[in-house]
Amino acid sequence: MYGEEIKKIRTERGFTQSDVAKATGIPQNTISWIEADKGIANIFQCVRLADFYGITLDELVGREPAQSSNSKTNS
Repeated sequence: MYGEEIKKIRTERGFTQSDVAKATGIPQNTISWIEADKGIANIFQCVRLADFYGITLDELVGREPAQSSNSKTNS
């Protein structure tokens, strides 16, 4: 799940859950809950976390953007 990815980003950057809570306004127990994959963060929490870390929402949840195929094939 993506809670593990969120935890990985936090620990790689040297932040505690308390640090993130103070900076984002998301309660520490909610951050713990998200990282333990006990529930899913809402979009507002995801935006706050992504903004705090300076990354995209895709990066936050460890998602690789799909390659879009915008070319048309002519038969």
